[in-house]
Amino acid sequence: MTQAKTPSQPPVAPRRPHSVTRHGITVTDDYAWLKDEKWQEVLRDPAVLDPDIRKYLDDENGYTKSLLGHTSSLQKTLVREMRGRIKEDDSSVPSPDGPFAYFRRFREGGQHELFGRMPRDGGEGHIVLDGDALAKDHKYFKFGGSRHSNDHKLQAWSADTKGSEYFSIRVRDWATGKDLDDLVEETDGGIVWSKDCKSFFYVKLDDNHRPMQVWRHRLGTKQADDTLVYEEQDSGWFTHLHESTSGRFCVIAGGDHETSEQRLIDLAHPEAPPRLVAAREDGVQYSLADRGDELFILTNADDAIDFKIVTAPLGAPERKNWRDLIPYRPGIYIIDLDLYAGHLVRLERANALPSIVIRDLKTSEEHAIAFDEAAYSLDTMGSYEFETTNLRFSYSSMTTPSEVYDYDMVKRTRTLRKRQEIPSGHDAADYVTTRIMAKAHDGAEVPVSILHRRGLKLDGSAPLLLYGYGSYGMAMPASFNANRLSLVDRGFVYAIAHIRGGADKGWGWYLDGKREKKTNSFDDFAASARALIDANYTSAKRIVGHGGSAGGMLMGAVANRAGELFAGIVAEVPFVDVLNTMLDDTLPLTPPEWPEWGNPIESEKDFRTILSYSPYDNVAAKDYPAILAMGGLTDPRVTYWEPAKWIARLRATMKGGGPVLLRTNMGAGHGGASGRFDRLDEVAIVYAFALWAAGMPEAGV
Repeated sequence: MTQAKTPSQPPVAPRRPHSVTRHGITVTDDYAWLKDEKWQEVLRDPAVLDPDIRKYLDDENGYTKSLLGHTSSLQKTLVREMRGRIKEDDSSVPSPDGPFAYFRRFREGGQHELFGRMPRDGGEGHIVLDGDALAKDHKYFKFGGSRHSNDHKLQAWSADTKGSEYFSIRVRDWATGKDLDDLVEETDGGIVWSKDCKSFFYVKLDDNHRPMQVWRHRLGTKQADDTLVYEEQDSGWFTHLHESTSGRFCVIAGGDHETSEQRLIDLAHPEAPPRLVAAREDGVQYSLADRGDELFILTNADDAIDFKIVTAPLGAPERKNWRDLIPYRPGIYIIDLDLYAGHLVRLERANALPSIVIRDLKTSEEHAIAFDEAAYSLDTMGSYEFETTNLRFSYSSMTTPSEVYDYDMVKRTRTLRKRQEIPSGHDAADYVTTRIMAKAHDGAEVPVSILHRRGLKLDGSAPLLLYGYGSYGMAMPASFNANRLSLVDRGFVYAIAHIRGGADKGWGWYLDGKREKKTNSFDDFAASARALIDANYTSAKRIVGHGGSAGGMLMGAVANRAGELFAGIVAEVPFVDVLNTMLDDTLPLTPPEWPEWGNPIESEKDFRTILSYSPYDNVAAKDYPAILAMGGLTDPRVTYWEPAKWIARLRATMKGGGPVLLRTNMGAGHGGASGRFDRLDEVAIVYAFALWAAGMPEAGV
């Protein structure tokens, strides 16, 4: 591997042992001190970080820069390439609502979105929110929600200026272009307007960054005078808001990873108390859409593992009145439903491939929209309007840039509204997307989506980046990503392992990769790597693993369990200190995460299960591949000290291999840099590291 000519010495984190005993088991953590005792304050104001911790993180950043410094020209080349594939003045397809069509776009050279509208049938656009102007006085800026009022006079919007995901809501007057005096702080960013446009609903985050309370804000008053509408008592539940499909209700959606419960507020009567739809039952999840006096409910009730759709009367929506409309079909996972005045639309997935199914609610006749590629991504895009026969959806594959279609659900005709432009040029025929199945240790068939240049020799010589996630039932779509081409054009194969823990093959695929079955996720990823080797796409020590957040935990576990397969590992905002985090019930996400990982405070079995795989707790005295861990100082989801502690323990414990590097973004959180071009700098670091780990630090195209 090519090294920098004059790398600095790696920082050595002092050991300050801190022991915890639970269930008669003592676990010692030498690096617990890297967690600032004032972490809640650090989220709000990074300047209060303990100086010793700041110095250590700065030293690690300096060491990483010294080792990767020789790739700086490569990084600049990569950024230039990736930026060249971005249409700088890109714009969304305008979405009609009443007399207007609303859109988002970027200006040439701009980092942040602009929100605007035009007359419904075309004409000059009018910008109400200029993200570049709003961001100019902040190191970090990210929009949260943005929603126009029903009378089209006001735009409620929210933004986070620290990366800590505390969003402040303001209201802008379309006529004057100025914000009202109203300021609502420490929210999750979502906004739902009342019908009379005189108030809106929002979720306030508590001191531990948890969404527990729903409030109503009346325009022209102070936040201190807002009305508490609903308060969740279970600290393990998330609470969020959205507008119902018809626009008639504000939906208070609560739940954890296994159970859910919803309430409705009639937006024509915003002062009326929320109405419960169906009381929570352990393990029963549901979401809803409304049409007239009927609710359409997507649920896993009655052991419908891959979900079904039921109906219920709006006046009596409790569980006993649910009636099957689309019955449960094993292996066909209903991901989502969308409802219009005359049609029910469902997005479903079978064999890791999605399709859109449209049902005429008068005739009950159904038809599907599907595509022919071996692997692709498909999504419905929603609408402001309920009384419409138009469905908007997006399609892409690993070789085909994103396309947006309008589909007439009555005539069954589709109109291409937008095709993602690649200004520097892209010919899909130059690339191949395909799929193989990897056989896991227990015989499970794991889909692996693959992208490579046409003409690639399958002789095992190609380097390969293998991406995975595998948690929370989130599927990893085989969608288009222009950035990947910078690796693929340099001879890399790019692959996505659709491992258990995600819902790529249905909800059962998720259940087989959580809690006591979590190690299936790690073993599936290693099996995917071995299948790619066996198929001659690559060879051992030619693979770079890549994952973020819970996918970063995957990377840490795979480094411990199958590190010999990899030349390098990239773990972005990695959830690697699983046991300590799940033992700390003050952290923002810990109680809501217990259904996913287990509760080691209460359960000795869960404690032992997590201890057996937690990447930080299983670092061993052996060789490791080169590792790059990337964190964010104000990250409320995966706190900055997780990757910091992991790298410190790796460096102190491993016998050889490496190097292991830590890069902490001192001005951002979970999502990294906020600007669309600034984010490319971080992608370039990942790709430069991958090329370096594969022995190609000077690779040209």
